[in-house]
Amino acid sequence: MTVAPDVESAEVPAERRGVRRSSAIGVLAAGVLGLAAAATLTVEKIEILIDPSYIPSCSLNPVLSCGSVMTTPQASVFGFPNSLLGIIAFTVVLVTGVLAVARVNLPRWYWTGLAVGTALGAVFVHWLIFQSLYRIGALCPYCMVVWAVTIPLLVIVASIALRADTGAGAGGALYQWRWSLVALWFTAVLLMILVRFWNYWSTLV
Repeated sequence: MTVAPDVESAEVPAERRGVRRSSAIGVLAAGVLGLAAAATLTVEKIEILIDPSYIPSCSLNPVLSCGSVMTTPQASVFGFPNSLLGIIAFTVVLVTGVLAVARVNLPRWYWTGLAVGTALGAVFVHWLIFQSLYRIGALCPYCMVVWAVTIPLLVIVASIALRADTGAGAGGALYQWRWSLVALWFTAVLLMILVRFWNYWSTLV
């Protein structure tokens, strides 16, 4: 008795299939969370512009204080709130995630371009992390959501662009170890935050 071959797998080359569902859902989730955080930051920024005495909803204590971050020059690097860039970028990510979940086959050049854009975004995010920790001395919770989203998004999109997601190409190791890489990345950032504000955290114990 023979088993009929998987027609789709046999006839459609790996590079022409859609991305794995788990990766597609990851891109979609990143788009939703990132866009929500960026939009909220924009609303809070508008409130501060209207009323300078306004206290943002994410100003919780001396360390977790959006107000202390959003009023600095680093929060408007290009002359307008950084969150507006986030709205544009995460809208693209959200639409991409919807298309990927719907099994729309996006070309490799598109994923490569998205990976490059996400890498640039990650560089900018890490510059902001440095500024928050060592120049401003405060953390913005909504900004931290963007940080937390950008890291796994970069790993996922890079693995798709390298075709690691289909099991082929030089990016196979990246796909195989993607969550371990994300965990190590998160751990490094969390340790930096813990060490930088240890004097404050220790008072809460």
